[in-house]
Amino acid sequence: METKKLHLGKLFFFLMLSIGGTFQLDAQKITVSGKVTDADTGERLIGCVIIEKGSTNGMVSDFDGKYSITVREGATLVFSYIGYETQEIKVKGTVHHVQLRPDVAHLQESIVISYGVNEKRELSYSVSDQEVSTHYYIPSTPHFAPDTEEYGSYQENRFKLALEEPLSTFSADVDMASYSNIRRFINNGQKPRSDAVRVEEMINYFSYSYPVPKGDTPVNIITEIGVCPWNRQHNLVRIGLKAKEIADENLPASNLVFLIDVSGSMYGPTRLDLVKSSLKLLVNNLRSKDQVSIVVYAGAAGLVLPPTFGNDKQKIRESLDALTAGGSTAGGAGIKLAYKIAKENFIKNGNNRIILCTDGDFNVGVSSNDGLEKLIEEERRSGIFLTILGYGMGNYKDSKMQILSQKGNGNHAYIDNLQEANKVLVNEFGGTMYTVAKDVKLQVEFNPALVQAYRLVGYESRLLNKEDFNDDTKDAGEMGAGHTVTAFYEIIPVGMKSNILGNVDDLKYQKRNNNPEKNVQFTDSSELLTIKMRYKEPTEDVSKKIEVPVVNRGATINTEDFYFSAAVAMFGQLLKESDFKGNSDFQQIIDLAEKGVGADREGYRREFIRLVKTVKGLTD
Repeated sequence: METKKLHLGKLFFFLMLSIGGTFQLDAQKITVSGKVTDADTGERLIGCVIIEKGSTNGMVSDFDGKYSITVREGATLVFSYIGYETQEIKVKGTVHHVQLRPDVAHLQESIVISYGVNEKRELSYSVSDQEVSTHYYIPSTPHFAPDTEEYGSYQENRFKLALEEPLSTFSADVDMASYSNIRRFINNGQKPRSDAVRVEEMINYFSYSYPVPKGDTPVNIITEIGVCPWNRQHNLVRIGLKAKEIADENLPASNLVFLIDVSGSMYGPTRLDLVKSSLKLLVNNLRSKDQVSIVVYAGAAGLVLPPTFGNDKQKIRESLDALTAGGSTAGGAGIKLAYKIAKENFIKNGNNRIILCTDGDFNVGVSSNDGLEKLIEEERRSGIFLTILGYGMGNYKDSKMQILSQKGNGNHAYIDNLQEANKVLVNEFGGTMYTVAKDVKLQVEFNPALVQAYRLVGYESRLLNKEDFNDDTKDAGEMGAGHTVTAFYEIIPVGMKSNILGNVDDLKYQKRNNNPEKNVQFTDSSELLTIKMRYKEPTEDVSKKIEVPVVNRGATINTEDFYFSAAVAMFGQLLKESDFKGNSDFQQIIDLAEKGVGADREGYRREFIRLVKTVKGLTD
């Protein structure tokens, strides 16, 4: 852990946007340091982007909100952070502490429109050429119509009677794209679309303090039972998975193929420019035993950088810098070429992975959802994993990203700013880039003597048939080093009257008895449920099974992780306008999340609370 902290600390003080600013050789340099905080609360701002104006010299603030940057004497520093007003500071000394104010005016006037308040005004946002070259977070892109974004639609999970359907089966999910995408909507003053909200991805955006697995098992299972905060007559069961941790320096050699969309739709600071900056963060992590190839596609696909060792960082960066956007989008051809290059340079027992950076707007060749699904399924057995990084706004094709990540042994993140790129590619490097367990499936069996009905919260796109659990040919989710997965079941105990379950007429050809104990012979067990998990080693095709019973001890005093993750689930259900949101409201979410903030060294939990407060303040 200390090694990881040291590694991150060094990386935070690296020049993260580009190497080499546009300095005059005779200009005198000065090193400026300080701390970036919230002007209202005094909280440190982690991942604030600091740029020397008029150059590409920049960095981000560290875990404590601190920064240190060497600039020309008399230069101007630009401080940018999502949801805050950008601030410029003229360098007049070696220490500059900066307090950023929440950008309430921008959010208020735009969110008022999206949430349907009477006052309506046309909003626009423009930046000068100078600002585009130095700001890597642009609040909006008005030239794209928001209704061209595409999302998959799924029927929300409903309550099931434990007596009739005691088994619940689903694939583990480590994707987290939905949360950062929702954050982008809110920060741009828009109400998130209902089908953009995937509650499980919101929950799994955050890490939790689950114990690491012991022995040779790569994944550990934990459980916790509490009162359901949105319906206090029900219980809430939390299931947590924790993958084994591997220090970054101990990860095996990587064969990485950067597959980059350079079509016309990727033009702009939040698209291809942000892709370049994001991948440079990853390049900073590469070792001499790692190798990188770069494949691009627009109207056609091509190899722009043959396999290059990770210690030749300048060559990789120069290849990224040379990329420009234009033309149509032959995504299928790009995927085929990327797999070909990855196979030709396959490292046995290594980390073989394609990193696809795109807005998903495929329009040449294989471009339909069905066609992409067939293409990616053909490549799934190659031993090559897939990481999908989504970029852009207004024309974002989330539905295609989901298909590729779920069918191609992959994971999916949405990169809306450089801070998010740092989270995915630096802070969570092992989890994003190195798989320790594949085809991870969960099957929960409920005891109908104690559980009247249950509902899986989220995971609608990850549901499996009960017979799929023991079928090793059925694809499921992957877990990376150090990853956590969290799932919630809302449970109605036996004997609890509930209108949620509805009313069904008596059957004509069967006699229904209101006392289930006279219809079924139950085992004499105090177990509420049993969790079964199947997984495969990354290079194996036969699964292993773990089984963990959960004894009914009632709702207990809960952990900070329970409170916080339950608050995130509530927020997702409110945004999704769920039929089962119960008595949820924004203030209740804020109160519950604040009980679960904990140490929060990365600041992600406090950022969540700020988002909820923003929506609450503008919808009351």
